[in-house]
Amino acid sequence: MRRVAIPISKNELSEFFGECNHYEIFEIDKKIINCKMVEIPLDINISELPEWLKNKGVSDVIAYKVNKQIISLFASNKVNLFVGVAKKSPYDLIDDYLQGKLESDKNIIAEITNN
Repeated sequence: MRRVAIPISKNELSEFFGECNHYEIFEIDKKIINCKMVEIPLDINISELPEWLKNKGVSDVIAYKVNKQIISLFASNKVNLFVGVAKKSPYDLIDDYLQGKLESDKNIIAEITNN
């Protein structure tokens, strides 16, 4: 079973990884087993989010924009990160994930890697 976290703002994928209202965490095993909303603690720093998510059992994160330092923190915590993914509803994103159809926007990837 995998746990996939999606940062959410206004009922869709948040534009910036650390600036979201909450995370939707999906437990999946070839299909959705469970989904729960998890609020971010008020006292947490953005650089602590990768470890916080790992401690919640998250194996994968779907994001739109993430800064380079955060990407390396996900890597060091062995959490897979899908970046530059189109802003959609969480269930549409999970459906794409399950079908192997998540796609990254080349412009967003270039923006992240050139900073």
